[in-house]
Amino acid sequence: MPSPYVTRDLFRFFGELRRHNNREWFNENKDRYLAEVRDPVLAFIASLAPGLAGVSRHISVDPRPSGGSMMRIYRDTRFSRDKTPYKTNVGIHFGLKAPRDFEAPGYYLHLEPGHVFMGAGIWHPGADALRVIRTAIVKDPRGWKTASRVGLSDHEATLKRPPRGVDPEHPL
Repeated sequence: MPSPYVTRDLFRFFGELRRHNNREWFNENKDRYLAEVRDPVLAFIASLAPGLAGVSRHISVDPRPSGGSMMRIYRDTRFSRDKTPYKTNVGIHFGLKAPRDFEAPGYYLHLEPGHVFMGAGIWHPGADALRVIRTAIVKDPRGWKTASRVGLSDHEATLKRPPRGVDPEHPL
């Protein structure tokens, strides 16, 4: 079993992939990808399972190479002007154990050369989920301020005007 540590090799690989983001280069370096990126990240994910189970038994920690917590390296280029075929980062998602179409919060770890961050929350919630979230914020502004003080970065997007149905004078 590979070491469960993320090393400089991962960042070096993605730096090179950024400069040579094409199928020929990737196919020539696929063994490196498996040894320096995929396998260590999957071992890292597996090593986090006991700790995250202590946080909640509902968090999904899945070290499978396909369909698990590690996001795929292949980009969806169908509707993008950027046709480079590979992502130049590793994305790791730990969501709730729920059906795939269920909107639920989770944790996300992003690793790329010069940019590492972790996030928690819900990504692009639908209208119903968004309404529930906004209602909870309006009902408990103190709780939201406490949560946001601990976790939101200065880069978070803010609304230019309040959402429909929210008092424009509400401080949040």
